[in-house]
Amino acid sequence: MSAGGAVRIVLADDERMVRTALRVILEAEDGLEVAGEAATGAEAVTVVRETRPDVVLMDVRMPEVDGIRATERILASMADPPRIVVVTTFENDAYVYEALRAGAAGFLLKRAAAEELVRAVRLVAASDSLLFPAAVRSLAAEYGRRQAPAPAWAARLTDREAEVLRLMARGLTNAEIAARMGVGPATAKTHVAAVLAKTGARDRTQAVIAAYESGFIAPR
Repeated sequence: MSAGGAVRIVLADDERMVRTALRVILEAEDGLEVAGEAATGAEAVTVVRETRPDVVLMDVRMPEVDGIRATERILASMADPPRIVVVTTFENDAYVYEALRAGAAGFLLKRAAAEELVRAVRLVAASDSLLFPAAVRSLAAEYGRRQAPAPAWAARLTDREAEVLRLMARGLTNAEIAARMGVGPATAKTHVAAVLAKTGARDRTQAVIAAYESGFIAPR
């Protein structure tokens, strides 16, 4: 975040009107700051490297380099990459699922209300929950690649960690996980960190995707 504590955001969309609308909504909110814009995926990679934002709103379909490839390049080239939210017109879209598999932290529909957009940015910046868990589950059911046998990491999870992973998939925050399990917030945070480490996931979304794809959690 910036010195003043604001969440810094890059907007990547090939439509100028969309970027303008997003900027107006976000900059009207306290604690949110648009650090840059990009009209293509290739430009998004450059702008993100230059501005080092906290969150990127990435159109999934752009010319030259699409949002999936841009997400991969950003995450592969930065030691401390931003959280990437792909923005899409259609919810049940294979492109969206591929972006999540590539490392995006979540997705947002272009028709989302202003308050939903702001909430999504704040939530992703806080890294404390899963965006639209039911939609992610639906996408995994449609496009996920179930593997057999069970992944090696599944056997390394303790019973508590397995329970935490299932609660993460339902979109619970650390505080909600703590309350559900009857433990302190610090303990819940430790369990979440252990789940990420053992699954080899970058964040909660990647851990949940891995759980669905491996069959550790059934999408439906």
